[in-house]
Amino acid sequence: MYRSLVLLLVPAVLFVSLLWTHRYAPALRVSADFPFFPWQFWVMGIAGTIATIGGVLDWRFHRDPLRLQLSAKEREAEAAALGLGGVPMFVLMWLAMNSQRPHLYLVPIVVVLIYTVVLICYDEFVFHQRRCGPQETRYHRMLVFGNGVAWLAWFHFIFSAG
Repeated sequence: MYRSLVLLLVPAVLFVSLLWTHRYAPALRVSADFPFFPWQFWVMGIAGTIATIGGVLDWRFHRDPLRLQLSAKEREAEAAALGLGGVPMFVLMWLAMNSQRPHLYLVPIVVVLIYTVVLICYDEFVFHQRRCGPQETRYHRMLVFGNGVAWLAWFHFIFSAG
């Protein structure tokens, strides 16, 4: 029941924890002066917060006994997108960011990205396309687009010159 919620929170908690514990690593380009972090981290923080809020609101939306409950198959699809897509993506991105040769992670990152997008599309088109009302659709958009923007900012940080 809480598996999707835990998987939703894993990347946010891990990123903040790892950022704190590795704040002196040169690869992170953390500064003693404001704004402290590169602009991509601020975008990730804002977009990731929006995504996390949308995900938590969607999770709570489905726990209301007066609303439509998720089927076991839908719960599995969401858990797969989060656990088999989001968590491996996080690990690959973190490794690439801290690598002297991040380009070696580019193909695995793109493969996991495609896999994750397929899982998200499956969940949206099979379970949500006809059933979702405006409120639930808003939560899904917050989750999907927030995570997408956060991922793009992180990707830019890793694979741009600075």
